[in-house]
Amino acid sequence: MGERRIGVAISDPERRLAVPLRSIDRREAQGREVEAIAERARSEEVTELVVGLPLTLSGEEGPQAQTTRDFADKLAVLGMPIHFWDERLSSREAESYVSGASRGRDQGRRGGRDKQRAREADTDAIAASIILQSFLDHERLNPGGMA
Repeated sequence: MGERRIGVAISDPERRLAVPLRSIDRREAQGREVEAIAERARSEEVTELVVGLPLTLSGEEGPQAQTTRDFADKLAVLGMPIHFWDERLSSREAESYVSGASRGRDQGRRGGRDKQRAREADTDAIAASIILQSFLDHERLNPGGMA
């Protein structure tokens, strides 16, 4: 969950593979982010949520982690379990993936600003899928364990 966008990903029903979805632009949502997430959750038949928790590199929770927890409290109205998962370095990994992938694409399709916005949205959704995949892998390798 960033200040401008909320990356969204989903897993397959077997909980093996995370796939990025389109990010939610917080400016476009105009304070209706929870409703946007609820709508996607209903349409995709989601039963649990995983929220990336921004920890410091030393593993401590800072002010952004509290902001994330406060937002997750609002998501509780959806009535489904919410799991927090360490998101450290997920954005950097996603940026690396997107920049590597964009070098192989045709760069002439969009103007500079539009291209940059699309890349940022892709990065947020990809970062969400990285967080979710890490959670799914941990759950699969530690059945019944604490997340």
